[in-house]
Amino acid sequence: MNLKFGTGGLRATMGPGPDHLNLETIQEATLGVAAYAKEQSDNPSAAIAYDSRNHSEEFAREAARVLALKGCRAYIYPKLTPTPALSFAVRHLKCTVGICVTASHNPREYNGYKVYGSDGCQVTSEAADRIQKHIWDADRSEADDARSFEDFLEEGRIVFIDEKTIKAFLAAIIRKRTKKALTSDLKVVYTPLYGAGLTCVTSILKYIGVKNLQIVAEQAKPNGDFPTCPYPNPEDPKALELGIRWCEKTDADLLIATDPDSDRLGVVAKKNGKYERLNGNQVGILLLEYVLRSRQEAGTMPERPLVIRTIVSTSMTDRIAEHYGAEVIQTLTGFKWIGSEIGRLEKAGEADRYVFGFEESCGYLPGSYVRDKDGVGAAMLICELADTCKAQGKTLWDALDDLYKTYGHYETGLKTYEFTGDEADRRMSRIREGLQSPEGMKFAGSKVVRYKDYKDGIDGIPASNVLQLWMEDGSQAQIRPSGTEPKIKVYTERVLKG
Repeated sequence: MNLKFGTGGLRATMGPGPDHLNLETIQEATLGVAAYAKEQSDNPSAAIAYDSRNHSEEFAREAARVLALKGCRAYIYPKLTPTPALSFAVRHLKCTVGICVTASHNPREYNGYKVYGSDGCQVTSEAADRIQKHIWDADRSEADDARSFEDFLEEGRIVFIDEKTIKAFLAAIIRKRTKKALTSDLKVVYTPLYGAGLTCVTSILKYIGVKNLQIVAEQAKPNGDFPTCPYPNPEDPKALELGIRWCEKTDADLLIATDPDSDRLGVVAKKNGKYERLNGNQVGILLLEYVLRSRQEAGTMPERPLVIRTIVSTSMTDRIAEHYGAEVIQTLTGFKWIGSEIGRLEKAGEADRYVFGFEESCGYLPGSYVRDKDGVGAAMLICELADTCKAQGKTLWDALDDLYKTYGHYETGLKTYEFTGDEADRRMSRIREGLQSPEGMKFAGSKVVRYKDYKDGIDGIPASNVLQLWMEDGSQAQIRPSGTEPKIKVYTERVLKG
């Protein structure tokens, strides 16, 4: 296998050969994970989930078979399941590791293989290095065995995860409700974008009292070809076009969308009579302020409340948190870092301090019940907030304007530069090298007056290929390569008022 195993596991196009995801590369990766799990426990076990992508179920079952073959008991969801439910299952079932077969929001040609530690968080870089070494040391012939998935299922070495675990996952989300009942006739359109979110999201919304819920029929059933949205990413406006048409037909108040593994949430609401998408930062600050305000009003705010955001997410977070007396921790990009911080709080007996965390790429988590972003829990909260707004004769956009009036209008942007061909990594490296000493350079017409380079780690944040810039006009920017695709991402922010 030529694929590099990292903290996000594997992600690649599907196809034959060592450079793609297929049964052979899944077997090799699983041999490495099994060896790692046996290092961690004398009685190793794994939880496994998968999404709606082509071959996801096949890959997940083969991973379970190889784990069982190598002496690791495998618990597998019997049907496609959201990624946050996998993170939950790892801890709920006290497993050594977890595996989720998903490529999240990538185009249809991709699939992926995420690995989680016993804490329910994606593996650390040290663990990823250990797994990579075990993959290199493994001989794929070790996976050759006449016994099938069904044989190991009959023996009890593979076990289907029962409904009790999913119910426990949903119950953990419901405990994060901010109101006992909805107070308006909120009209919601939901699209799972052909993915794993349909059952969990609709169950939660019906439980909290969303009576007028429409499902985008064309995108409801699982389909790894994603025929109406080749790029099934709720950050992409094109993926939401069909849902918006449903909103226009039904005069809905809100469109919500989850990606194929249902860990991200996209949101569209009316603005001056038209439906417009709120970006990840806008949804993040709306949910953050709503959670903090609700908990303060209910008297459930913990002592020394804590909010966690990634360094590329809006700094408006800090203004809102300060207003409510909450501390803010910043992490590297990727929800595994937020999950790791929650894990540290738990070890210190302070998990209750955690109130909310988010990253600008539509990832949100309202509690410590999982260690990954959760589109299901975020869907519940955004509907509660939209209901509160509607009862006051407002929309989510009105609520956002109210926050801007109070804290200042933080305008954020993201530009992505994609590289193709064999020279992609080298070209990206040359660009990054040219920015090693950016002070005095001009960025978007304004001189760079201060910068942070995270290549060696800084401010308690581990080393990473991220550059942060502050400009003379008060704007700021972060520059980083994507962790999963040959792209450089540039995040910008400026305060327009306040």
